[in-house]
Amino acid sequence: MSAPKYDEDFKKSIVALYQAGKSQSQLSKEYGVSLSAVSRWVKQYSEVKLDDDSVISAQQIKELQKRNAILEEENLILKKAIAIFTPHSQKD
Repeated sequence: MSAPKYDEDFKKSIVALYQAGKSQSQLSKEYGVSLSAVSRWVKQYSEVKLDDDSVISAQQIKELQKRNAILEEENLILKKAIAIFTPHSQKD
């Protein structure tokens, strides 16, 4: 028997109720969802309000962190390539 599938709107609704003050255990009991699922959804869909009043979700932050790590790695590779292919000064 597989776990029931919940759509994204349902998950976001549960997170909104949590952010409005309901506990994760209350939501689990009330909606028949496992506590671990509620906890995972809260981590995934919780939103953070930024200084410019824009809102970003935990999932978007995770994606940005992953993209940032890739860019940092590419940057490091390019710096090493420049060091290898740039001729050294003849004044050494």
